[in-house]
Amino acid sequence: MSPFLRIRVVFDNVQYSKQLNTAWGFSCIIEGMSKVILFDTGADGNILLGNMRKIGFDPQKVDAVFLSHVHGDHIGGLQAFLQQNPKVVVYLPASFPASVKESVTALGGEFREVAAPQKVFDHVYTTGELGSWIIEQSLIIQTPKGLVIVTGCAHPGGVQIVSRVKQWLKEEVYVLMGGFHLKGESPSELRRIGAELKALGVKRVAPSHCTGEEARELFRQLWGPDFIESGVGAVIEIQ
Repeated sequence: MSPFLRIRVVFDNVQYSKQLNTAWGFSCIIEGMSKVILFDTGADGNILLGNMRKIGFDPQKVDAVFLSHVHGDHIGGLQAFLQQNPKVVVYLPASFPASVKESVTALGGEFREVAAPQKVFDHVYTTGELGSWIIEQSLIIQTPKGLVIVTGCAHPGGVQIVSRVKQWLKEEVYVLMGGFHLKGESPSELRRIGAELKALGVKRVAPSHCTGEEARELFRQLWGPDFIESGVGAVIEIQ
């Protein structure tokens, strides 16, 4: 049976496959929906496109680019990607600077501003802009097993993101993945966050990027067999 959803991490500072290059940042390819999505673009377009080539993925297959927040390690590869495939719609937070929006159209792409939670297309949603200091949106995908939430850095807080999504869509969260922004947090804070995510019913976790190794190890212990090893080259499939 072919997977309902396949997510391939193509940019990450956490290494999963030694065949791919690592660098600080995050990007993943999401397939199985009505459109192929590139979530974030990492920090460097050459590394992003190089990793795509190594896994045999054609950038022309991407229909939509989803940008979580304005930091360079998440949008740095955008220009190089658009030079390869400008025929995409770029979903970005409305608060992005005009210069980023103008660069999308200058390269032949189309952008759509996101402010409020909304449906993007069938089975795919955005949280809309969350946070007060660093504004960020996360991507939500409906699957037969529950919701998959993809975060760039989770600057607004993983617990807050999951809580908002559950309140809005009234569905359980099957996988929370991406950057969790927990590097440098105290052990007690990490335990609190882990316990709250468990209490919210998050079934599986796949943290990488800015999560930090201490947090990843704690989550590995808390989730046991439901912890998904992630990093550049990881493939997450949901049947």
